[in-house]
Amino acid sequence: MFVASSEFVEAAAAQGQALGFEPAACYVQHPIQDRSDAEIQALADAAFEEILAQLVEP
Repeated sequence: MFVASSEFVEAAAAQGQALGFEPAACYVQHPIQDRSDAEIQALADAAFEEILAQLVEP
């Protein structure tokens, strides 16, 4: 399972197809690098339930 910004949806799909593997993924709003600590925390909080669900799914 990985977390990436929405900018990488197509790249992740292409890489997964090339490798024959489709990992669980969670995409957050892009961009990330220019965000404040509080904004990053808000993104993490918003994505937490989705990430947790994907980690514990059989």
